[in-house]
Amino acid sequence: MEPKLLGLIAGNGKFPLLFSYKAKQNHYKVIAAAIKGDTSFFLRFSVDKLAWFRAGELKRLFSYFRENNVKKVIMAGQVNPNNLFDGKIALDDEFRSVFKAIENRKADTIFSAVADKFKEQDIELIDSTFLLKDMLSDKGTITKRAPTLSELADIEFGKNIAKTMGGIDSGQTVVVKDKAIVAVEAMEGTDRTILRGGLIAKSGAVVVKMSKPKQDLRFDVPVVGPRTIKTMIKAKASCLAIEEGKTIVIDKPQCLKLANKSGIVIVGA
Repeated sequence: MEPKLLGLIAGNGKFPLLFSYKAKQNHYKVIAAAIKGDTSFFLRFSVDKLAWFRAGELKRLFSYFRENNVKKVIMAGQVNPNNLFDGKIALDDEFRSVFKAIENRKADTIFSAVADKFKEQDIELIDSTFLLKDMLSDKGTITKRAPTLSELADIEFGKNIAKTMGGIDSGQTVVVKDKAIVAVEAMEGTDRTILRGGLIAKSGAVVVKMSKPKQDLRFDVPVVGPRTIKTMIKAKASCLAIEEGKTIVIDKPQCLKLANKSGIVIVGA
């Protein structure tokens, strides 16, 4: 019996590595497309086939998956947003047609348009969490220390702000302190947002990361991991609130070890 085929468009971070391991455990043959400058070199050890692409090579990407009879593809990991404004990035005809057709360059707009292009090629972009349901965040406090009353108030305040910002596809993360918004995520990503918030808050900031109100599980699913906690330690932030059941927690034991050692609270809210 032939193994099930699955395409993987791999961005940066551990998410692509994690997904590829899970896919192999579930007897999928993984055909991976790696992005130069983003994807980890180590991905090659956990997939069946890997080819490297420059950002903007959409036509070649389609050909690669068609040649390997891939009908279902997932996206895992971020692609550096700097690529959007890098004059050195050469967009092929397919990508240029996407940019011409869309009304703005918000993440959801771009990825939805790319998903439509895949559909035209008879390739389906699917839910990136479908093999990782056991890694979605739990509800309630998962660290040794529970949040203070002040942190709880900031979590509730921050959730509303994060959902509002997610609704306009600005970002998923806000940093708050004493019910003041000190940083809102845009294209720079979660880690830089936390660091920027830490510079203003000095210490004790609450980081809130939520899914978008109409989150498309095919792309840009909220993800946290040890790197998030290390960044919070550097920023002297005290609490991380993530949306329960909708945020992927990478390497949960390591996250808890780092958080507990530093007195950081993690809450599934």
